[in-house]
Amino acid sequence: MSAITSAPLRAPWKSRLLQRQYFIYYMFILVLAAFSIFLHDTGFFSLANFMNIVRQTAPITLMAVGLSFALAVGHIDLSIGAVVALSAIVAALLLQYTSVPLAVAGALLSGVLVGLVNGVLIERLRVSSLLVTLGTMGVITGLARQISGLESIPIIAPLFLMLFGAGEFLALPGLLCWTLLFALFGYLVMNKLVFGRHLLAVGGNPEAARAMGINISKVRIQALVLCSVCAAIAGLLYAGRLAGARYTLGEADLLTVIAAVAIGGASLFGGRVSIIGAVIGSWLMGMINNGLILSGFSTDEQMITRGVILISAVAIGAREARHG
Repeated sequence: MSAITSAPLRAPWKSRLLQRQYFIYYMFILVLAAFSIFLHDTGFFSLANFMNIVRQTAPITLMAVGLSFALAVGHIDLSIGAVVALSAIVAALLLQYTSVPLAVAGALLSGVLVGLVNGVLIERLRVSSLLVTLGTMGVITGLARQISGLESIPIIAPLFLMLFGAGEFLALPGLLCWTLLFALFGYLVMNKLVFGRHLLAVGGNPEAARAMGINISKVRIQALVLCSVCAAIAGLLYAGRLAGARYTLGEADLLTVIAAVAIGGASLFGGRVSIIGAVIGSWLMGMINNGLILSGFSTDEQMITRGVILISAVAIGAREARHG
């Protein structure tokens, strides 16, 4: 009798624990434990190394939060890596002639313009976001290369370097503060604001969202603008940490960002994202990259690993969608 009645009680717990939203936590703990064992003599499991991982992944985290907004409405933005380079270069060039606030405003404006162009082209031409942002990625990359002259642009403004680089706030590293700030911002938008519910409604069921009176095109454009602005701020963080800007900034980050968001629980087809999952996913990708470097893996092998992680995350999401 007890065996019969206890089975239904265990099943919900088992199915709940196997839900995709918990996958990122299991993977994080598993990778952390594995590296702590196999890299115990390399300094991996140390506060200094973990802080280094957080600093290095801060731009990735901001891009992951931004991409979550785009994915929520069913779009993907492949131009975010190019926006990173463009905003950093714009800020570096403006700092040679003007103040930090104006340079930052110029960099943010570049992100807004790219997001608007992406959104308007996608919505007005009814073209796939994949194709549109692939095209704008090429345009922005070429523009960044042209205005930088293929050279690094140094940044020496102390205020800029403090705000976006090695500065500290309340005894915490500035880059960690940026990470926490955008994690909180993304969480509040997606979980506490009506706008966040509109994003998910548009991505989950556009026809139902339209019937509710939601301006679908407007919401999608706003999501893409938010995505590009987050990428622009990520560019500022790169420029601050490296004390300079170069056209190659962000060019290798796209795969890492998509993988972080995917393993964090987002659907690449819209209607479901997890900001906390995206943040932890970016930390996980940074931890894996750090562990592979300490293990002696080459850059090529690290790229292969990121690709395998992304494919696995997409496969898990597709399987869940078929059975959900």
